[in-house]
Parts: sequence; structure tokens; C-alpha cells
Amino acid sequence: MTSAAAKRRIADWFREWRTPVRRFLLSKSGRMPAADVDDMAQEVFLRLMRYDRGEVVEHPQAYLFKVAANVAAEWSIRARHSRPHESKWLDGLTHEDRPELSVLLAQSQEEVERALKTLSPQQQAALRLYFAEGLGHAAIAAELGESLRSVRRHFTKGYEKLRHELDPELLGAITHGRE
Repeated sequence: MTSAAAKRRIADWFREWRTPVRRFLLSKSGRMPAADVDDMAQEVFLRLMRYDRGEVVEHPQAYLFKVAANVAAEWSIRARHSRPHESKWLDGLTHEDRPELSVLLAQSQEEVERALKTLSPQQQAALRLYFAEGLGHAAIAAELGESLRSVRRHFTKGYEKLRHELDPELLGAITHGRE
């Protein structure tokens, strides 16, 4: 839009619809800092200024929100590719609302590791393959080269020993922390 009247029209739209556009962008972008939402809203209005045929837009508010949706989608894609996430980075994060939960989870992890060390190597292997790998007893028997009966015995005895070794309070932190 190059004419002064068109620029005034965009300025009027900005004053009138800036807050609704910001709310819309916030709903589309989730937890984003206010400065980024302001930047996205500014980008929406800058794109409108670059559009040289604004007079043909029949429903300017609908058009404005469509541009805002496109900007939000582009920013989301750009953010996803600019900061790739790896699952190992998530291990160090703490829960925002309850930092004590991170301490309980760490203590629970240590408790599980301590209890696992009390098991025989066969019991450890059977439980690890069952829980970590998702294998059934028959697949574990094939993996370890043992009979199905001995694998079931290792699993049952190891699981029973873990139940007696582990502190139920700390284990409760694991289940509550993952909810």
C-alpha cells in the first residue's frame, strides 16, 4: 500500500485490532514471551503495509487474522528448525511449578539404581529387558539363552526383591512426577 490514505487505514487497523491480534497470536503460539508476540503482531501489520492492493480486501479483520495465523505458523516452523531438541537436554530441566519434585525424582532414581545393584546379574538382565526393551518372557529367554522357566524365576524373584528394597514414598514421587 503506497498511498497516504492506505497507510492511515493500516494505522487505524493497528490501533483497533492490535490487542485482539496479540491475543490471537498468544493462543496460537502457546507459552511465548510477550516480546515475541509483539514482534509477531508487528510482522502481521508490516505484511499488510507491503500489500499493495488493500482496497480489494472485503473483510479486513478476517484478512488480518488469516495473515496472523500464517505468521504464527511460520514462526513456529522457524523456531522448530532453529533450535532442534534432543531428549538428553530434557533430563536437566526442572519442573517450573514444583522444583522439589526434581529433587524427589533424583532421589527416586538413585534409590532404584541402589536396589537394582542388589539383584543378581540374571535378575537385572531379565528386568531390564522386560521394562526397558519391552520384551516378553519368551523373547527374554531367547535373548539370554536360558529356558523360559528360569527367566520367569529370575523375573519373579528380582521383582519381589525390588519391591522389598525400594522405599514406597520415593517411588510415589516417580509416578506423581510423570503425570
